[in-house]
Amino acid sequence: MKPEKILKRYGRSGDNLLAILHDIQDASPEHYLSDADLRSAADYLRLPYSFVHGVASFYTMYSLKPRGRNLIRVCQSPPCHLLGSSTISRELIKVLGVGFGETTADRLFTLEMTSCLGVCGVAPAMMVNDRVYGNLTAERIAGIIDDLRRAQ
Repeated sequence: MKPEKILKRYGRSGDNLLAILHDIQDASPEHYLSDADLRSAADYLRLPYSFVHGVASFYTMYSLKPRGRNLIRVCQSPPCHLLGSSTISRELIKVLGVGFGETTADRLFTLEMTSCLGVCGVAPAMMVNDRVYGNLTAERIAGIIDDLRRAQ
């Protein structure tokens, strides 16, 4: 969906900025907010571009650079950390060939850390797009990534 269509769903109140940025980013095939997206939101809401850019760059939930088709977020909460998220992280780095904050050359995966996924009962955990994977082991990682590659 084009940003213009998304903007029309909202009133011209600055209170709508976060929701607008979420919707525009979610509609982007590369899961990010372009400079043009930020300018459109700023113009629509009659806010300074610098303010909108500041908001988008402050919150980690927004990205100002293109990301992969699959966003992999590894939980770094204390329960996940205690139960092996470091091992999971190392395995993902090895299998994907990228570090945190990076995107694979084929643009299929972007690897990110998150402070908490709220699924402590199945720690260690990661989220790929909207799906949570829990009780992870290094051995399960390769299978999950292979399944995601086949689904593309």
